[in-house]
Amino acid sequence: MSETDATDEPPSFEDAFSSDDVEQRIYGTILQTREPTTASAVADSADCDPKTARKYLGWFDDLGIVTRHDGHPATYERNDAYFEWRRINQLAADHSVEGLQDRVRELTTRITEYETTYDAASPAAVDAVAVAEDSDKRTIDDVYSDLGDWATAREERDRYERARQQRTGGEREQASG
Repeated sequence: MSETDATDEPPSFEDAFSSDDVEQRIYGTILQTREPTTASAVADSADCDPKTARKYLGWFDDLGIVTRHDGHPATYERNDAYFEWRRINQLAADHSVEGLQDRVRELTTRITEYETTYDAASPAAVDAVAVAEDSDKRTIDDVYSDLGDWATAREERDRYERARQQRTGGEREQASG
């Protein structure tokens, strides 16, 4: 195997960030963290000095990427609201108002179809087991798949609508300014 062939392979899951610089390794560790974590634990995972981890975590806290929880020791957790905000901004930047509106319409149609199919206003209002037991056509896996897709469509529609509102608000400000 040539040297270039070896570099084309993805990194192993256990060492996914080994080739990144320390900032990227700490950022990657934060992305994978689901609960408040100490700087020492982040440092262990990112293979760096705890002092370095605290420095970057403080910077990430200032940027809103993480939330710092005071205590002994202080802990840090990923700020999901920051990533949601980034996602909406990216949608607004990548799509026209018309494209965003079209996607909102598509998702609304899909959501309405699920509401009609399951005679419910939301996936949470559906008893998946009862629906599957009462149906000759849908297995429990089918119902859970539909409910997951329905919930995802609702979340996605909300993001696209927020991005559309952001775009239309920005265009109104530019037109009036």
